Amino acid sequence: MIMLANSLVEGFLGSNFMGRAIVIIQLAASVVMFAVVIGKARALAATGISTRRFVRDFSAGSDVLEYYFKRRPSITFGMEGLYKETCERLLKLLNPDVRSLLVGHKTDGNGAAALTKREIELVRGTCEHALDEEIIRLEKGMSVIATVVMLSPMLGLLGTVWGVLDAFAEMGTAGSANLATIAPSISAALVTTVVGLLVAIPGVIASQRINASIRDLTSDMEGFADELTGRIACEFQGGEA
Repeated sequence: MIMLANSLVEGFLGSNFMGRAIVIIQLAASVVMFAVVIGKARALAATGISTRRFVRDFSAGSDVLEYYFKRRPSITFGMEGLYKETCERLLKLLNPDVRSLLVGHKTDGNGAAALTKREIELVRGTCEHALDEEIIRLEKGMSVIATVVMLSPMLGLLGTVWGVLDAFAEMGTAGSANLATIAPSISAALVTTVVGLLVAIPGVIASQRINASIRDLTSDMEGFADELTGRIACEFQGGEA
């Protein structure tokens, strides 16, 4: 590892202006990428903890709105945020008298809480829209990681080709094909490719792990959205209009 680091430093110092500029760009991009990776990992971990807690508490309730009235959720992200937006839309569709009964934790025995199929579809649409927004939030920043992973090796290849061209140009000017003359230039030209791969490989690994976490959370939220809208339909749907 120390020998590799020394070789990279020597190659960087021996490279031309283009090679140095590309290495600096690659290193700056890697800093941005790893900052995004760390931020996404923390955000997904927090979302996972919040989701597990919410599912446990919500499942303990006897009806759809019990958790909403008990906790008055203020979280605007994750599964709880999805639930909050859906419940708020549901309550807006109920008539004021029924809403006051529900808020007061009283039951309405006249069936006045029933919603039409059209209103149920409006609630379902709100839930699906909130789900789409949450998926977009979960995937935010992944394009940065993908861009750095893709461009770093490409920039490295560009720097290597540029350096090799310069090396052959120097060889032609000198009129000699002496290996001792051309080897340092070729070694310096390869530095950009090595740095590009060192940036891209950890980025690919991190991206795969983060994408797996996003898929798991997305699957959980899609299942919850189906269950939530299904329970709302069972508890509140009445009329045909």
